[in-house]
Amino acid sequence: MKVLVTGGAGYVGSVVTARLVEAGHRVTVLDDLSTGHADAVHPGARLVPGTVRERAADVLAEGQDAVLHFAARSIVAESVADPGRYWDGNVGTSLALLEAMRATGTGRLVFSSTAAVYGEPESTPITEDAPVRPTNPYGASKAAVDAALTEHARMHGTAAVSLRYFNVAGADRGVGERHGVETHLIPIVLSAALGERASVSVHGDDYPTPDGTCVRDYIHVADLARAHLLALEHARPGAHEILNLGNGTGFSVRRVLEVCREVTGRPIPTVPAPRRPGDPATLVASSERAARVLGWRPERSDLHTIVADAWEFARRATPATAPVAL
Repeated sequence: MKVLVTGGAGYVGSVVTARLVEAGHRVTVLDDLSTGHADAVHPGARLVPGTVRERAADVLAEGQDAVLHFAARSIVAESVADPGRYWDGNVGTSLALLEAMRATGTGRLVFSSTAAVYGEPESTPITEDAPVRPTNPYGASKAAVDAALTEHARMHGTAAVSLRYFNVAGADRGVGERHGVETHLIPIVLSAALGERASVSVHGDDYPTPDGTCVRDYIHVADLARAHLLALEHARPGAHEILNLGNGTGFSVRRVLEVCREVTGRPIPTVPAPRRPGDPATLVASSERAARVLGWRPERSDLHTIVADAWEFARRATPATAPVAL
């Protein structure tokens, strides 16, 4: 299959690209490299530098069978500070891609959505039937694209699958997290283990959870990549399937810190900090529908494996330079 991967030089996109190449697909990566890394793209894939708006129509006109769409902005705080940038960058870009797909007859799409569309859940684990009530422009922009995909499937026969997940972590095929400004818990904690920051700030220790700290869902990037390939094969014309992906249990901030200390053998100092407004106590996604529909279950998403793989990558990667509190 000839596959276009937008944002394929980013963390998740580059791991999925490697898996696609290994599975025998002919892969073209479209990425403007504003946050991605050219050296993360598998050598068996073709890299086309540029934005989706600039180049997608030309690449699709070459004759692609499917698109995996990762290109997006994804920092919640940034979306709150500059919502227009997220509506344009996420929704506008995705609509341009869908129009290019319609014009070129490209009928299959797997979309990297997010469980942030659910906002603060009424119950956990969160199922796909939960109300869509995003609490920030990032989640709202992804929900808007999901809505557009439902309409494209109905009106144009597009075969679409949206995968909604929370926190991706770990490393695979030599690729791990390399963000210019790091906001994700595990790489921040590991940077403290490497001595790149003095301590880790823990925001809130009085939540209604077993140890008082927030509980979050983590999924290994290798498990996530496998789900994308399964979704690519599953997509059916005229249908838009929405599937959650997660580990099904969740891990607290304190537990993540404990496992990082165990894996690295380093102390990793912490300092208490106030709760952040709007932080729910527990966010965990149910993956039961993905298990039924795709036959997918996480295989590497136990916390020790995730942290060990991330630690191996972190020790080899270029040190981050912008400390960010949790």
